[in-house]
Amino acid sequence: MPLGTLDRTPPPFFRQGLPARTKLALFAALAIFLMAADGRVGLIKPLRAAAATALLPLVRVLTVPVQAWGSGGDYLAGLQTALDNENAMRARLAAQAERSARAEQLAQENARLRALLELRPAVSVKTLAAEVLYEAPDPFSHKLFLDRGNQHGVVAGAPVINETGVLGQVTRVYPFSAEVTLLVDKDAAIPVVNTRTQHRSAAFGNGDGSTMELRFVGGNDDVQAGDVLTTSGTDGVYPPGLPVAKVASVDRRADSAFARIALVPTALPDGVRHVLVLEPLSVQLPARPEPPPEPENARPRRGGRR
Repeated sequence: MPLGTLDRTPPPFFRQGLPARTKLALFAALAIFLMAADGRVGLIKPLRAAAATALLPLVRVLTVPVQAWGSGGDYLAGLQTALDNENAMRARLAAQAERSARAEQLAQENARLRALLELRPAVSVKTLAAEVLYEAPDPFSHKLFLDRGNQHGVVAGAPVINETGVLGQVTRVYPFSAEVTLLVDKDAAIPVVNTRTQHRSAAFGNGDGSTMELRFVGGNDDVQAGDVLTTSGTDGVYPPGLPVAKVASVDRRADSAFARIALVPTALPDGVRHVLVLEPLSVQLPARPEPPPEPENARPRRGGRR
């Protein structure tokens, strides 16, 4: 077939119809008309409402991931804020509990100091306030160390008391500290008097840290549980009338001439912080007078008779 006879017209599918400029002008005029009509009489408003109603489920479905992402971020941020606030409140609560415990401890210490100050006028000897440094590490002895020594006027043998009674006695003195042997120590002893019967005896420590024993008391002596024992003041060390112990039990044995009497000390060493060191009574006693000199005629002569 010769080339000149071929049909060069495009198929119907690819036919362009109106020119592009004509279409642009037509659609521009249509858009201007619709905008003018919508602005004047709301011609497109029902169509817009219908389109919005039809597209609303699709919009909600599409916004779910965005809302979930934002909500997850807010949840994590809020959770971290809540954890931070909880930690801050716990720290504040711990600090408040510490302050409360410290205030309670200071109140108890203040009560003990007031009791010591009230006890000071009742003691007729010189006193020195001291603070307990630490307990002796030896488990077989019961001793305390004070922050006052011979540079402060502490002497060996000085009684040590607190607001409840006698604690012990100074046994060793250093320049700036002193060692106190407690009444519950196995080597401690103190003369006492029964306030009910005025019977005098001696109390000794058992060495267990909490009890004492009244020794050398006859099985028929009038001693009862609950009797209060105080210092007798006859040893020249302790002032009279200081509380020492209370009778806990009395065991009268038929095979022994002495009764076994258990005591509970009035002043327990546990938790003691402040004490009073008393001057021994022997320091205040007047000096012993010197004997008068012998007359010359009373002295024996050497190699002769008197």
